[in-house]
Amino acid sequence: MTDHTMATPPRTMTANPLIAGARVAGTDVYNTAGDHLGEIYDVMLDKQTGKVAYAIMSFGGFLGLGEKYHPIPWSVLDYDTGRGGYVVPLTKDKLEAAPMYDSAGEPDWDDKAYGKRVHDYYGTMPYWMM
Repeated sequence: MTDHTMATPPRTMTANPLIAGARVAGTDVYNTAGDHLGEIYDVMLDKQTGKVAYAIMSFGGFLGLGEKYHPIPWSVLDYDTGRGGYVVPLTKDKLEAAPMYDSAGEPDWDDKAYGKRVHDYYGTMPYWMM
């Protein structure tokens, strides 16, 4: 007979650990204080490794006008199942001062200096060095 009193209970998942990229777009983003900051507009994948490099967060604007897009290193985001969205350790002021672009044009994603500036701002290791 097996003694089940020492057995570890099975781990239950509250949500599927995988999500389709198309479903990430539109997911709300909050800061640790619970303030709604924006939503995920898109994700940027490294073509060679398949890793998610950035979440592109839309912030500001109204009905798509004046919206700004902030590339945030994926490692900065934590998914909160209770909120049904991502949480980042950013205030609105810090986000407003972050590297961004607008509808006039995306940055040159091949420009490692731009990528380094983004990662330096958030205090993370560049995705291509991990």
